[in-house]
Amino acid sequence: MTKKSKGDDPLKALAFVGALGIDVAVCILIGYWLGARFGGTPGWIIAGVLTGLVVGIVSVVFIVRKVLEDSNE
Repeated sequence: MTKKSKGDDPLKALAFVGALGIDVAVCILIGYWLGARFGGTPGWIIAGVLTGLVVGIVSVVFIVRKVLEDSNE
């Protein structure tokens, strides 16, 4: 039988992908809330959602980089 390496657990991979999705969703919701709270017009809400999306994607990139960096050690 072959030995499984430390990063071969499919449940951990599923949890990781789920956490990334939740991270992006929370950032988008915070952007929506800020746009609705401080502007209230559709333009502010759209700007808040897009800003939240960008922040979420950047956050995911940093998390993935950190995980990949830790897995190489």
